[in-house]
Amino acid sequence: MAAATDPTILVLFPSSLGWMALIGAGDVLKQLTFAHRSPRAATHALDTALLENARPGRWNEPLVRRLKAYARGGKVDFHDVRVDLEPLTEFQRRVVRHCRQIPYGQTRSYGQLAAAAGHPRAARAVGNCMAGNRIPLVIPCHRVISANGRIGRFSAPDGIRTKQRLLALEARKYTPEDSNL
Repeated sequence: MAAATDPTILVLFPSSLGWMALIGAGDVLKQLTFAHRSPRAATHALDTALLENARPGRWNEPLVRRLKAYARGGKVDFHDVRVDLEPLTEFQRRVVRHCRQIPYGQTRSYGQLAAAAGHPRAARAVGNCMAGNRIPLVIPCHRVISANGRIGRFSAPDGIRTKQRLLALEARKYTPEDSNL
């Protein structure tokens, strides 16, 4: 995890999925938001407690490049990105760890994710955990859908349409050009 002395950095950048904003400290991603119409909208979507200690700057430029590549449709793996799990309960941490294992282009139901986390009757709690996800794309909550195949809710701007867009982006055929990330 980031040391208490590591500065907290705010990064804003445009992408094919709209403006993105992230907050990082040390080598840990603390929050990510995307699909915004402006840098101001992206900034306003961030947690105010994190934002008040963040200063604008450059942070983890390889991750920024990978997020941009993902937004363009590249098959990008974020498994190696260190994420801040500190604010989560142990159950939520297990859910997040299992969610991060859902492969690109695939989905799992809330119930399947609950079972993987050791609580097969906790589909609703998994849904609440996914709704509170502060690091979408890296923690791919868009890959979690209802057992009946319905998309379910999504907390990003334009909600369900954005989730559908991400699922469609990942469903398209991977091409060799995608490897030029």
